[in-house]
Amino acid sequence: MRHAFAAAVLLASPAFAHHPGDRLDEVTAAREPAFEVTDTRSLPHLELIDAASRGVELDGMTDRIIVLSFTPEGCGAPCDAQQRLIERVRQAVNITPMQNMVSFVNVAEPGAAWFAAGENCIQASSLPGEPVADLSEAFSGLSSRGGTEPAVHIIDRGGRHAGLFHGSAFRHADMMLYINGLTNMRPPEPGFRDKLGELFR
Repeated sequence: MRHAFAAAVLLASPAFAHHPGDRLDEVTAAREPAFEVTDTRSLPHLELIDAASRGVELDGMTDRIIVLSFTPEGCGAPCDAQQRLIERVRQAVNITPMQNMVSFVNVAEPGAAWFAAGENCIQASSLPGEPVADLSEAFSGLSSRGGTEPAVHIIDRGGRHAGLFHGSAFRHADMMLYINGLTNMRPPEPGFRDKLGELFR
C-alpha cells in the first residue's frame, strides 16, 4: 500500500502533469545545475564482467534505459555520496512500472558492491588489469565541463548517451523525473547498423 501511495504521489506531481516531452533535456538542464546534456551515440568501448566472471553486455540492453556509474578505488566520499543518491533513485523507480524499463549498472573494483541483488541492478567490474578509474576517465570525456567529480551516465534506449548528472549535489527527484521523461518518449528508430545486424541474426 505504501509503495502504491508513493508512486501515485510521484506520478501526480506537477512535473509529471506538465510533461516536457521533446524539451526534456532543456527543462532538466534549467532546473538541475548538475545535469549536462550529451546526446551522443559515440560511447567509449566498455567490457565488463560480473562477480562470476561472466560478460556484462550493455549492447544487449538497448531496449532499456541504463543508469551507469563508476566507483574507482580511492574515490572515497564523493562516490559514497553519489551512490547513496542513486540508491534513492533506484528505490523510487522500483515502485513504479519503470522498474521493467530501467537498469542500474555500477562498475567497481572486483569484490566491491554497491547494489543489493535485484532484477534491474548489475554490479560489474572491469577486466583484469584494466583499472575502473581508466573506464571512468574515458566516459568523463563525454562531458564538456571537465572536473574530477564522479558522474552518473544516463543511456537511453537504443544506446544513445543522453546526459550526465555530476557529483552528488543533484536532487534525486530530478534524476527520477528525467528517467521518467525518457521512458515516456518514443524509443529511437534503429540506425543503419542496427538494421544491418538484424539481417545477420
